[in-house]
Amino acid sequence: MNSFFARVIGSCGGLGFVPAAPGTVTSFAAALVYLFVPALGRIEVMVPLLVVVFLLGLWASGEMEKIYGHDPSQVTVDELAGQWIALLLLPHDWLVALLGFAAFRLFDIVKPEPVDSAQRLPGAWGVMVDDVLAGVYANLSVRIVLWLLPYVSVAVPLQN
Repeated sequence: MNSFFARVIGSCGGLGFVPAAPGTVTSFAAALVYLFVPALGRIEVMVPLLVVVFLLGLWASGEMEKIYGHDPSQVTVDELAGQWIALLLLPHDWLVALLGFAAFRLFDIVKPEPVDSAQRLPGAWGVMVDDVLAGVYANLSVRIVLWLLPYVSVAVPLQN
């Protein structure tokens, strides 16, 4: 019974079993949920929810490692946590969701330090913490882009 619940939680309801790019699929789904559920923009909702997702993710990914091996691709609860951190306290807007999604996937794939080192933490900690850090990098990056956006002008040629 534990392994069933671990698989449901760890794979984000089965998204981790999508045959191609389960992490990207889960990140995209997490960004859509964030975008379309306005309550997730409130700190008093999102922070406790992230703590619960992180703790359940630690347990579920640890259980799934026993079944599938080290840091299995079927575990995508780490992408859920990281993606939501990437969007934490940012405006609910399609452009922001898209920027947050792209930035999180970039940092999750490229793994700049200390994201790469965190991936080597033992067991479930390595599964979860690297995505949390990638989410922090993504969040800060989106904030910088949003801060710089008013200073960027796009010239559109006028038609005669």
